[in-house]
Amino acid sequence: MSLKTAKTWCIRLTPVVLFFVSYYFSQFFLQSYGRTPKYPAPSKTLCGSWLASQRWESLNFNVTRKNRLFLELADFFWQQHQSTLPLPYGIKGSELFLLKVLAITARYEMPASIENLDCRTCVVIGNGFAIKNSSLGAAINKYDVVIRLNDAPVRGYEDDVGNKTTMRLFYPESASYNPSVHNEPDTIMVLVPFKQHDLRWLKEILYNEKRVRKGFWKPPPQIWLGSTGQIRILDPFFLHQTAASLLHIPLQPKKNQRPVHPTTGILAVFVALNYCDVVHMAGFGYPELRNHKQPIHYYGSDTMKSMKDSNHDLSHEARILKKLEDSGAILYLHPHS
Repeated sequence: MSLKTAKTWCIRLTPVVLFFVSYYFSQFFLQSYGRTPKYPAPSKTLCGSWLASQRWESLNFNVTRKNRLFLELADFFWQQHQSTLPLPYGIKGSELFLLKVLAITARYEMPASIENLDCRTCVVIGNGFAIKNSSLGAAINKYDVVIRLNDAPVRGYEDDVGNKTTMRLFYPESASYNPSVHNEPDTIMVLVPFKQHDLRWLKEILYNEKRVRKGFWKPPPQIWLGSTGQIRILDPFFLHQTAASLLHIPLQPKKNQRPVHPTTGILAVFVALNYCDVVHMAGFGYPELRNHKQPIHYYGSDTMKSMKDSNHDLSHEARILKKLEDSGAILYLHPHS
């Protein structure tokens, strides 16, 4: 090759070389200064690496990979769910309420499009202030299963929390009068019965019976526009195991001892660990108890003061979630305290 030809090729290749050099330097700069997204996008590659690591096996929290989440009418009088405990950790004394509710809800499974996945990527969206201004909405919508809690709104917050909802865990006091406002038509509405009154409330709604208002710490909706075909009843197994195996809290407190129950949030995490192959989280974490003015949700104006008399041990739950995070069983999509 002549010197002239070599110079010509050098001139032609210079822009290409400069492009690759500038690209790799820009990537290094962005990663160094934290401008790239902190969250991995759900993908088959993510599933493969997660499954290969078998991270849940090191938890020793009795995570069973139990696919069946909801109670079924076929369990007539719950021969497969024999329990000596009443709600929320068993069904003793609530069989007739459950029988009537399950007889009319008719469906007890997850959608086949999710059941048949080789790998399920799931994200649990808490209601915490930490997700505000996170711009995670588009990433959240890419997961196979998006789990939301209680009456947390979606409309008006899509940029941060997304608008996809696969299932929403709730109880009567946290039920929204019209679920269609903040849920998609095919969203599965999962009742978590903490007490017999919760099943009675749903039975009265489904059968249009006279409402009994007593027995609730906050008045639930007297008219609830949830779609019958989308209602499910969470198997009390999950709340029982969340309390007993994950949190190690007493299922039957001693006399004059205040009961402590898991929050809906950590229950949802345990459900996800049992059902999903990949479990990511966002919107979890409370401010310190002494900070009474700090908002606790990404919506509304509630502060830590509103949590003062709750039957939850938030500090203990935070420690357990940290343990799960450190083990690699869960991954947060944003910085958190």
